[in-house]
Amino acid sequence: MFQQIQLPYDYKALEPYIDALTMETHYSKHHAAYTKNLNDAAKKAGVEDKEITSLLSSLDRVSDEALRKSIRNNGGGFYNHNLYFGIMSPQGGGEPTGDLKTSIDQAFGSFGNFKDKISALSAGQFGSGWGWLSTDRSGNLHLSSSANQDNPLMDGSGVIPILGIDVWEHAYYLKYKNLRADYIKAFFEVVDWKAVAANYSNATRG
Repeated sequence: MFQQIQLPYDYKALEPYIDALTMETHYSKHHAAYTKNLNDAAKKAGVEDKEITSLLSSLDRVSDEALRKSIRNNGGGFYNHNLYFGIMSPQGGGEPTGDLKTSIDQAFGSFGNFKDKISALSAGQFGSGWGWLSTDRSGNLHLSSSANQDNPLMDGSGVIPILGIDVWEHAYYLKYKNLRADYIKAFFEVVDWKAVAANYSNATRG
């Protein structure tokens, strides 16, 4: 059974950047629904025991078209939100250090350049979707955006997301209304770079 990440902070802990009502609605309604729907579809498809990254990387192996679509949408929502909620912290903000900082500098020239590029990608995603920082197994970093609940695991490129910016309206509209760029700026005030660095290390290990 697929399970929601257990939040290591209260709904109000990310204020004033992410408000408590948005956090509660986002986690207990939207994310909970994705998780339930994924479990239902995965059970019907006989893939409930698969690891989520493996499942999303091999969706073409789900023969039933309706179940495949449901797993893509809800499995993406499940995975994407587990990542998103797991890389935020009341003690977040600042800049990364160590190997992640080195790789960001090598790939984008500086942290500032990286931040500008991923912010523009995320703000420019038409409609609902995500902005991504991903890595390949060799540690090379990549930026992308995707629609709906899709993510880089699904496109066959072999990269693994280590940071995701949710730009569905439910992630920000209660506080920021239509000012998506303001929400993205605020998001960086709560990014837990230690968690992102751990994702980077896990993705490139071995």
